[in-house]
Amino acid sequence: MPSSREPRWDLAEVGPAVADRLRNWESSSAVPRIWARDPAFWPQAPAEDVRTRLGWLTAPEDGLARQAELTRFAEEAARDGYAHIVLFGMGGSSLASDVMARSLPRAPGRPNLEILDSTHPAAVRSCFERAPPERSLYIVSSKSGTTLEPNAFFETAWARLAAADREPGRRFIAITDPGTPLARLAEQHRFRACFTAPPDVGGRYSALTVFGLVPAALIGVDLPRLLSAARAMADRCRSGADLAENPGARLGAALGELARAGHDKLLFLPSRSLRAVPSWTEQLVAESLGKIGRGIVPVGAPAPPSEFPRGRDVVYVRLSVAGESEPELEAALAQRAAAGASVLRLEVDSPMELGAEFFRWEIAIAACGAVIEVDPFDQPDVEHAKELARQAMGAPAAPEAGDRAYGTPATDAPALQRGVATWLGSVHEGDYVAVQAFLAPEPGTDARLDRLVGSLRRRLGVPVELGYGPRFLHSTGQLHKGGPPTGAFLQIVDEPALDVPVPRLGLTFRRIVRAQADGDRGALLEKHRRLLIVNAGAETLHGLERLTAAIDAAPAAGGPAAHTS
Repeated sequence: MPSSREPRWDLAEVGPAVADRLRNWESSSAVPRIWARDPAFWPQAPAEDVRTRLGWLTAPEDGLARQAELTRFAEEAARDGYAHIVLFGMGGSSLASDVMARSLPRAPGRPNLEILDSTHPAAVRSCFERAPPERSLYIVSSKSGTTLEPNAFFETAWARLAAADREPGRRFIAITDPGTPLARLAEQHRFRACFTAPPDVGGRYSALTVFGLVPAALIGVDLPRLLSAARAMADRCRSGADLAENPGARLGAALGELARAGHDKLLFLPSRSLRAVPSWTEQLVAESLGKIGRGIVPVGAPAPPSEFPRGRDVVYVRLSVAGESEPELEAALAQRAAAGASVLRLEVDSPMELGAEFFRWEIAIAACGAVIEVDPFDQPDVEHAKELARQAMGAPAAPEAGDRAYGTPATDAPALQRGVATWLGSVHEGDYVAVQAFLAPEPGTDARLDRLVGSLRRRLGVPVELGYGPRFLHSTGQLHKGGPPTGAFLQIVDEPALDVPVPRLGLTFRRIVRAQADGDRGALLEKHRRLLIVNAGAETLHGLERLTAAIDAAPAAGGPAAHTS
């Protein structure tokens, strides 16, 4: 079968260091040690972490062994005529499925896959309106089985179904690790099925396990083809000789040495068929490498050539499908490479080689962790932000007036202009900006956020991330708190007009999403990050327009670092 094409890279002055790293790995049998799960390869990681976190190395083979079972299950479910499949999950439990649903062909007659990973009440309400319970099959996806968001989504869906269906459990599937509370819930509520994943695979490395494969099978993705491409890549990455020909080792060495030389920001530039892929690579890179003050900043928000960052700290990563040419972009990349920028070009023959790219990036990022000397398998700052959010949820509810006072109101033009000017003045060359939108993902909001991000890129000349909350908390959030102190953060909240209660949990989604924003605020400020919080108000789109206008109108002079709200 076709395999990923050989990459074409411009590594500028870092090329010799990458070659040296690969020669060192060859002489020290690094690749065989990775496959043997040798803790000494990652001295920063606890030995137990290494022994219990590398099950993904055999995921392509394991997936091929189960593909017939998963295909049969999907065909049985298809006969029931569901119009929608809704996946309740966060981070590693949902991102790979979302990428596959948006990148790979869906079989004729199969339902569409909807991902619910937003706790904003408008997003929850909209999801259940688009995919009504009586026509939907639900997947509750959580490695630990205790993740707040999918549990809250489950309670909401169950309450709606239980009143009208004698066997509501038949409309639910669980994906989790063995023995988790979710596995027990699936048994107690008589779920249609419970698929358990290998416990030695971390969430962000789980794309080729049942977390990614079950949803893919349900929409009719060709699993044998997807997994065969992944197995072919794994075979190439297993070779310990001539590492210049080993796709995973070569990418890991390049990313690591680039980061060590100060080129620590990856700007992903996917072609049309691969537009969704950076949302997955963002989590893998950020959560694996962003800790103890180190890391690589992945930026998935697409930037046109006219808005490319100005600094030399940016590595351009072109992900493309053969035949999907963009001459203007390619010319801009050639100009950047000629001027000394680093450009990594990865091209595949077909989107069906996505399985190969999942594996290439997983092994590359694990290897890169050894180069920049971090543990690529933990995520300590994610857990801390979750704890702060839980504390906020447990606190007495704020009175309505006080709740509205969270952040700088977009309707208060003088205060907004002062806050924006101070925050913009804190951003300098070598920094990055992260826009954190605790808003409902919908087309109108997408369009206005894109305009806001474009304004920031043109104004500041630095890479700009864009993430919806709480989704990014399970992705780039680890890097924001644990990585280099080069981020400037713009948190945007709003005032939902309608709320949605969460049955049996004693919470509402409005309270959950605000607590998650508050927990992230606390974690960022504990790390002394530059932060501006803007409240878009009840009219979210108008609030975003006012914020963008304030960015465009702010004076150009710099200023001190901002810690404002």
